[in-house]
Amino acid sequence: MNELQTEIVTRDGRASTFIVHPDRDGPHPIVVFLMDAPGIREELRDMCRRFASCGYYVMLPNLYYREGVEELGKIDPDPESESRKQMYDLMNSLSIRMVLDDVEAMLNFADEEPAADTARVGAIGYCMSGRFAVCCAERFPDQVKATASIYGVKLVTEKDNSPHLVARDSSAEFYFACAETDHWAPMEMVEQMKTDLAEANGEVEVYPGTHHGFAFPQRPVFDKPSAERHWERVLSLFRRTLS
Repeated sequence: MNELQTEIVTRDGRASTFIVHPDRDGPHPIVVFLMDAPGIREELRDMCRRFASCGYYVMLPNLYYREGVEELGKIDPDPESESRKQMYDLMNSLSIRMVLDDVEAMLNFADEEPAADTARVGAIGYCMSGRFAVCCAERFPDQVKATASIYGVKLVTEKDNSPHLVARDSSAEFYFACAETDHWAPMEMVEQMKTDLAEANGEVEVYPGTHHGFAFPQRPVFDKPSAERHWERVLSLFRRTLS
């Protein structure tokens, strides 16, 4: 596989971006991989490599570049720790519009890459970025064919751009993987999504016995069977929609 660490010019600056893709048989469909709150780390790069090994041109942008932050490192589990407070501040500094502007810059960059096919795009977001991935389908309706939100937060809001409304009205296909125990994404929100998206093109699935973060191998709550199920679901989604 080919790997590249580069800076992509955005509306607000330059976003450090990890790119990985197969070295043969391109151009490849794009997977925009949007990070969770703890930010860029080798764990996420390895997940991108797994997508790339399945035939995708994968882009992992650092969404905290506006604050001059590259990698946060280990986050202290103590909610009062400085590292955790910094993470929350950075997470709350982002908006849907800001991240979609960044995704636009990613796709503009990929337009010039022979290995990338910007007509076939999937987006995936974990935790804070589940909502960003979903909203890509509204911003880029001719390119984004599918999005996946893995224990995404703030998926149901009172705003016009609430992610669940985007999913309800979009022609893209959606997949929502939800942990059974998740104070960031409570079951009341999940049940509302199931009701509101009953006629939408997608699925809301609850993973029994799991907690927020279950798909990340380095988390204490990592659940291997559920993590592998999420890989099967998402790869199947992208295979159906991006082939």
